[in-house]
Amino acid sequence: MILKLYFLVGFLALFTNFSFAQAVFIPSEKQQSVEAYPLNKSLKIDGHLDESEWNLAKPVHLNFQVEPFQGNKASFETQVKILSSPQFLYVGVINKDTIGKNKYRAPNLKRDFMFGEQDLFGIAFDAFNDKRNAIVMQSNAYGAQRDLLSFDDLQFDVDWDGLYRVRTHRADTAWIAEFAIPWSTLRYPRVKNNETQNWGINFFRNRRTSNELNVWSPVPRAFSPLRMDYAGQLVNITPPEPSITNIRAIPYILFADVNNNGSEVGYKNVSEFKMGGEVKWAINNNNILDLTFNTDFAQADVDRQVNNISRFSVFFPERRQFFLENASLFSAGLAPIDEVMGGSMNIRPFFSRTIGLDKDVNPVPIIAGGRYVYRSDKNNIGAILMRQGAADGAEFTDFGVARLSHNFGKQNRFGGIITSKLNNLITENTYAADAFVRLSAKMYYAGMVSLTSNTTNSNTGIAQYNQIMYRTNSLGFYWTQTYINDKYTPAMGFVSRNNVLSNSQGAYYQMRKSWYPKWLRSLEPGIYTEIYHSASTMHLLERSVLVTPAWITLSNGGMIGFFTAFQHQNIESDFKPLEVQIAKGQYDYIRNGLMISSDQSKKFSYMLNADIGNYYNGSTRLYLVKTNFAPIPHVNFGLTLNRSEIKDLGILRESKNINLWMIESRLAINPRLQMIGFYQQNALNDLKSLNLRVSWEYKPLSYIYLVLNQVEHMGDDLTLQKQKAFLAKVSYLKQF
Repeated sequence: MILKLYFLVGFLALFTNFSFAQAVFIPSEKQQSVEAYPLNKSLKIDGHLDESEWNLAKPVHLNFQVEPFQGNKASFETQVKILSSPQFLYVGVINKDTIGKNKYRAPNLKRDFMFGEQDLFGIAFDAFNDKRNAIVMQSNAYGAQRDLLSFDDLQFDVDWDGLYRVRTHRADTAWIAEFAIPWSTLRYPRVKNNETQNWGINFFRNRRTSNELNVWSPVPRAFSPLRMDYAGQLVNITPPEPSITNIRAIPYILFADVNNNGSEVGYKNVSEFKMGGEVKWAINNNNILDLTFNTDFAQADVDRQVNNISRFSVFFPERRQFFLENASLFSAGLAPIDEVMGGSMNIRPFFSRTIGLDKDVNPVPIIAGGRYVYRSDKNNIGAILMRQGAADGAEFTDFGVARLSHNFGKQNRFGGIITSKLNNLITENTYAADAFVRLSAKMYYAGMVSLTSNTTNSNTGIAQYNQIMYRTNSLGFYWTQTYINDKYTPAMGFVSRNNVLSNSQGAYYQMRKSWYPKWLRSLEPGIYTEIYHSASTMHLLERSVLVTPAWITLSNGGMIGFFTAFQHQNIESDFKPLEVQIAKGQYDYIRNGLMISSDQSKKFSYMLNADIGNYYNGSTRLYLVKTNFAPIPHVNFGLTLNRSEIKDLGILRESKNINLWMIESRLAINPRLQMIGFYQQNALNDLKSLNLRVSWEYKPLSYIYLVLNQVEHMGDDLTLQKQKAFLAKVSYLKQF
């Protein structure tokens, strides 16, 4: 009762200031516009903009400040010009500044860098002018690229890699970016009789020294520049008819030398050459077919170890490139929105990591497969077919996915997804129907119903969720409800917890005042609750109330936060966090925490988290320490320590300390030639792993990789298992 009252009082206190949260304006009926000056020649891309053709284009300027003070004039001028040729769309940008050519912020030069850590400029194209979706291309001041696909400013394919070139030049008074974007990289409506088209477009710049975000077409602070209903217009553009073929082939050849030393069944020494590749056929501007054979992911980033103390399964993100492209189209379901908003539940009818990995997350050969995607302003259709080799007792396994999403109204959609996993042992199917409705500029509703079935029993699994999100410049609120019965087992999906009925709600209020000192940007107190009952017995399983009375955002991007968590846990089945057996029963306890983060764009940055308090019948102290040192953008070193201190916990009243170390380094000659190292050591499972990669993009999206993997861990029979692998891979992109 006390906890419920605590939540109600805090919730009402937040909404007392509701009237101050109305600074979200609607899109202007009169949109800003820009034209591309037509050329009949190609330009040299060097980041200087010194060709005379650039003087022919009419510039536009990014005058609207989004952060920190919505509506203020940008502190520094940003000038953009656009040219077009039969082969390319060119964008030239002059980002005025006064900090000096060696002080632009860029902690590293990796592709798909972190948005908030860099000086950057970006372009968002809405070629279908549906005011929902965007192809986004960005560059930092050193020419590193970041590109993604955005859908409703809610789902993002950050790992999509577009084919385009960008070069930059840094001077004391400005940094310059020059983009050359092939028409084949952009997707736009079919051209009829050389008619002109109007596209949605917006430009944005992050000036990281002052943590200032500016845009061309005004966008409220509550949203990102990728809310395309707020975009301007690229007018009177005449893109070429797409190539009849427009085929991109990426063959590869790989040498692998793998040595194993251990007793675990299935490990063997291998020394072999391997060939395979991918073919991408843009049938037209709406239809794309991807084919893959002998699929290889040697260059994929490795998973980060997690020592889990919660009652949720850990979600490891997809890192393999083939499955990352168009991932958002197939991502029907529920996922946390950020660290606190949206709740903790994950319900995904389809999750691509179920393909090409066995139950112990060991790689399984993918023999061949394909993906088809159709996108228009009304419908999005996708299909995946894959066959993998022997694994988990099956001779082979076929995977199939079909997805349909239909847009209606201004920014609403409904759809469905079906998955099927078939082998000589069992057939497992999952069905889901989902919907998204933007109730207003500030609020949306999302929901889904999903069923599972298989050929070994007649039980039907059921899962569903409903979610409402409300967000303005000053206020955020969400409510999420889920139901998952104990028979819901999506064979090609992921669910963080079975047999639960949950309710989660939370709110925060962002306070910004003109009289704050310069170092303080906002105060953001909040309160978040989660309640879980057993879906089969309706017994209360878990209740948590997280209060953040002091959450401080600094003007430099740093953060200081304090929290208190009130926990009630009812353990009705085996639960063994950190290999410590917890007795069945009910537990109430309180935890307190502190989070400190410095300016992550600086040469030296850090993050410190401390979570201390009671934990079931004992106590724990959880610490996270992350440091990063980047003396220049070409050199980056990171060190992370996760430390868990347990005292008098569990049936045996155990006490122990567990350290998880991670060391990461990145050395770059330029954004296209880099060496990356990553080392992990986990005391919980005696795991030590090393991953070293040299990556050279010798031409756009064509790579040479050298990879060394070394893993040591304690096997099930308590003997040491060792694996060492060296791989050399060459891929080549050929556009037809």
